[in-house]
Amino acid sequence: MFNFKSYARAGSVQEAIQLLGQNPEAHLIAGGTDMLVKLHKGKAQFDHLVDIHDIAELNYITQNDANDIIIGPLTSFTQVAESELICKRIPVLSQAVLTIGGPQVRNMATIGGNLCNGVPSADSATPLIALNAAVTIEGRDGSRQMPLESFFLGPSQVALEQDEILTAITITRDNYTDYFGHFHKYAMREAMDISTIGCSAVCKINDGTLQDLRLAFGVAAPVPIRCKGTEDKVRGRKISPKLLTDIANNVPSDVRPRTSWRAAKDFRLQIITTLAHRVVEQAILSAGGTIQ
Repeated sequence: MFNFKSYARAGSVQEAIQLLGQNPEAHLIAGGTDMLVKLHKGKAQFDHLVDIHDIAELNYITQNDANDIIIGPLTSFTQVAESELICKRIPVLSQAVLTIGGPQVRNMATIGGNLCNGVPSADSATPLIALNAAVTIEGRDGSRQMPLESFFLGPSQVALEQDEILTAITITRDNYTDYFGHFHKYAMREAMDISTIGCSAVCKINDGTLQDLRLAFGVAAPVPIRCKGTEDKVRGRKISPKLLTDIANNVPSDVRPRTSWRAAKDFRLQIITTLAHRVVEQAILSAGGTIQ
């Protein structure tokens, strides 16, 4: 049984914003794959719900005139994984979402819900951060846009005011054209478990040179995180085994893992360095590079 005190179904973005503004205790529910678990456990902070599951204007994958890719927050993981546009232009995102749960979960769970939960283990977050994705947020005072990386404020904390809703996730053309990527999730039971560490890398190579690298980790800090120090140190270098070794050796200075019941800090650091080497190597190979 779900012991919530109030439930309202919104038929539009504006109605959802209005309902949230009327009740400072209200929370949004979309696919419900996380929220219903919390409700089942009797967590009182989720007693008041605004259901946005059926708002069609938030369920889409499209490309605008500038060839930017835009994903609606109510798009399910199955829709993302099977999208011809995603698979062709940003396959690293499709690769990542296919590691989330089983088919039943992916059919219901939404990409916006995964991001708005604010958990560092969100598997869709690291490829999107590596792609420099931006999010659009709408509220009573209008809309605003920010980098997805800035959207995460802390564990289970995101940059949404009470009367605001995520309405779009945008990857601009410049951030995916000629970029190739790879994602790997380390978990005790792979897809059917929460990530112990998640890693995404996207790169652009030119004539044997690593022209650009973006490397992101989940569960390596209180929020999904980019390894910008490492990126800066290796950008523009010739591709070689030493380059991969240097990336792996430098990554620990960019992350802040902690000990939890899932894994000790030292174990997480070992996984992080191993994944940095392997995932960047696979991204380079996907880009047509050779390592010798």
